[in-house]
Amino acid sequence: MRTAPVILSGVPGSFAWRVFYERHPKLIQQVLDALPYGPTERAAIEDLLSESTSGVLEPLSENAHDHEQWLEWGEGLFERPWGEAPFLWAESYFYRRLLEATGYFRPGTWQGIDPFAPFKNAELAGPAVDAELAALSDLPSLSSEKRTEVLLSSALWGNRADLSFQITASAGDAQPSALIADDSPLLWSTLAAASSPKVCVIADNAGRELLPDLVLVDHLLTSELAAEVVLYVKPSPYYVSDATTADVLSTIERLRTARAQEAALIGRRLWQAMNRSTLVVRTHQFFCAPLPFHDMPADLRAEFSGATITILKGDLNYRRLVGDQLWDATTPFAERVGHFPSSVAALRTLKSDVIVGLTGPMVAGLDATGEPWRTSGKYGLIQAHAQP
Repeated sequence: MRTAPVILSGVPGSFAWRVFYERHPKLIQQVLDALPYGPTERAAIEDLLSESTSGVLEPLSENAHDHEQWLEWGEGLFERPWGEAPFLWAESYFYRRLLEATGYFRPGTWQGIDPFAPFKNAELAGPAVDAELAALSDLPSLSSEKRTEVLLSSALWGNRADLSFQITASAGDAQPSALIADDSPLLWSTLAAASSPKVCVIADNAGRELLPDLVLVDHLLTSELAAEVVLYVKPSPYYVSDATTADVLSTIERLRTARAQEAALIGRRLWQAMNRSTLVVRTHQFFCAPLPFHDMPADLRAEFSGATITILKGDLNYRRLVGDQLWDATTPFAERVGHFPSSVAALRTLKSDVIVGLTGPMVAGLDATGEPWRTSGKYGLIQAHAQP
């Protein structure tokens, strides 16, 4: 079994380093500006930023509900500099600690208050979403085949709306998109071969990304490409804009109450699909764990084993699927995802260093551009693997 170096966040100038030293300070300021936290919460949030950039990893307080779980996950890491921990682990722990600092899990004023809700709500209510809802009116004029193609592409590139990416993006980052891998025929043929296809979708971000995801889900159900869809979301706020059940309901309500007739129709169908359980929203604590999907618990593995195919959205899910390591980009995708209990398809815009499944000429061409193609968000991929 081939291996590769685990990505750490302590390498100055690396993408992971910039997340901690450039993205997180901006995020912390935005969180402090967005909600009127009291002195206790504000001090804890600021202490977290200081610790994560110049201190050592401290464990959760002993009265935290998941104190023992994180001690197990972080065995051998605590009291060491943050930059010595695997990037995936450290980034996940940062968000868990941020929830602790804001009082999200503690009884009191801020219990259950999503610190990222102001960002999510503003985006969902914004004029860009109005334009996207209006654009759905063009769907009925498309053939079923063209609609399938357009909605899959929309779900892929919807990841550009990821709020955590926008935090450090600038106007000059907008560039023409390019699909560098396209296994969509395998995705569709896998569904076509099943008599009663069940599709699992592991969501990534809320807002303008979740919207096209849900429109795609509606299309899968209405076109009978899927008999059932199970949508997996995070059990608590995570990575700034990751979708929770509350975000799903808010997005469906945005569709249902849209002025655009087609958008409202899609919203009503999704609501009815949830009533009939042809669309089921589920979550699991593992989705906020600092671990790759290879290490998922048996109960979650059993759920996915019943899927015809699982569609994983976004960059974080890709990192967890293939392993957050510096793989050779030509490492076969199937080699890295064969552990997953169902056939899989990854829809991802590239925003981190991890990449597998590309051809040698493709990698050489991208490297020759001299641009940071792995992290720019300019390139996207649809990669699929069908279990035998």
